Amino acid sequence: MDSRNIVAANREFYDALWSRAHLERPDRFNTWSLISGLLPEATARLEIGPGLRPRLPIPGTHFLDISAPAIERLKARGGIAVPGEITALPYRDGAFGLVGAFDVIEHAEDDHQAFRELSRVLQDGAVLLFSVPLHEKRWSGFDECVGHARRYEPAVLLARIEDNGLTLEKSAAFGRAPKNPRLLKFGMDSLAKHRTVAMRLYNWVFMPLGHLFQKRLEFGPGLIDTNGVDGILLVCRRRRRTRPGSPVQA
Repeated sequence: MDSRNIVAANREFYDALWSRAHLERPDRFNTWSLISGLLPEATARLEIGPGLRPRLPIPGTHFLDISAPAIERLKARGGIAVPGEITALPYRDGAFGLVGAFDVIEHAEDDHQAFRELSRVLQDGAVLLFSVPLHEKRWSGFDECVGHARRYEPAVLLARIEDNGLTLEKSAAFGRAPKNPRLLKFGMDSLAKHRTVAMRLYNWVFMPLGHLFQKRLEFGPGLIDTNGVDGILLVCRRRRRTRPGSPVQA
C-alpha cells in the first residue's frame, strides 16, 4: 500500500472511531506520572496523532491529527489543534520543549522522514516521548486493521534514534494490542461485519476496562529487554545541534 492509500485508510478508520467516542482526560492514562513531571520545563508542547486519547494536557498544547472529529473536540477543550501528517510538521525548527507521538510513527509509510521531522521541531535538550509496536513476527490482523505500516525490530529502532540526533534515556513495555487470538479474531470479524457496533463497544466498554487494568509503567535505562514485549514507550532527548565552527555536542 502506498503512502496516499495508508493515509486515506487511517483517516477513514479514525474519523469513524472518533466520531463515536468521548474525549479522555490525559491524567487517566498510566503515562501521566511521567508526563506531569516533564511539564515544568516544557511550556511549548506538541502531541501528534492523539485522536481523542491525548496524553499531554489539552489546554495550551499543540496537537496535529489527520482526523477532523478529533481536531474539533481538542480545539473545543483549549487545545491548539490543526490537521496534518507526521512527515510534514507545520512548525518551525526547535519549536517545542516536549513532543509526544504515541502509537503514531508505525502508521507512516516514510518513517525516516517522520523521525527527521520529530527531531527538527525539538529544542536542544528537549524530550521526545514515543511508542511503537515491536517485532515483525508479531504482525497480525490487528496491525492491518488499525493502519500500521510496520512493526519495529529493536536494532532498527535504535538506528532511527541515533541517526536523528536523539539520545535514548529510558524505556518501558507499553501497549494494549489484544493478545488472545480468539478475542482478536472476534474483534476483526466484528469490525468487518458490524463496524458501528464494534467501534461503540471499543469506546464505551473495552476502553474503560483498559483504564481499570492499566499497569504502572516500569522504566529501565536505555532499551529494555524486548523479549516477549509487544510494544515499547521510549523517552529520548534531543542532543545539542552542531553549529558552524563549533565542535559536536553530545
